Amino acid sequence: MSSTVQPNLNLKLLLIGNSSVGKSSLLLRFTDNEFLTDEETAATIGVDFKVKSIELDGKKYKLSVWDTAGQERFRTLTSSYYRGAQGVVLVYDVSSRPTFDELLKWFKEIDTYCGEGVVKMIVGNKVDKEFSRQVTTEEGKAFAERMGALFIECSAKTRLGVPEAFEELVRRILATPTLYSKSTAAPTRKTEPIRLEEESWTGGGCSC
Repeated sequence: MSSTVQPNLNLKLLLIGNSSVGKSSLLLRFTDNEFLTDEETAATIGVDFKVKSIELDGKKYKLSVWDTAGQERFRTLTSSYYRGAQGVVLVYDVSSRPTFDELLKWFKEIDTYCGEGVVKMIVGNKVDKEFSRQVTTEEGKAFAERMGALFIECSAKTRLGVPEAFEELVRRILATPTLYSKSTAAPTRKTEPIRLEEESWTGGGCSC
């Protein structure tokens, strides 16, 4: 990487969607190129974030990617984290139709909490489970078009489509200067996610 390339823009991205669709796995695959099985993945309690720098067209961008808990009892806790986001990734599991059907609920949250013009991307995760697919690619594309969102299918397990998803989202944000002309600095913590102490809650969090 050229030494002349300097970070020149901080962007805030959110991962939202139902429990167990693979939001945390997508985040870990994108930032650290690692994958944990469902048994190894810790429950997301509230909100986690990681910071990842990427280079596009000779310029470097710092992405603050926030992973939100999918369970209803955390909604009031996480709603404030929508503020200031330039991009939102709505994740569903291609092998679970209910997670797709409930995307409308998540779009309503975006309309409620996000600023006008935020870039939205629908991600159909777990395409490695093709044998148990319940939502076709055509259905996903048609719904995304109807909602004015980008669309891609990927697999956090195999890494298929994961870097491309985030790169496409960033490119669309960059094509909308009003989203980032007044953006604030991203968090400075580079690798360690924020975790709220599970002891403050009864029961487990989502298995994202």
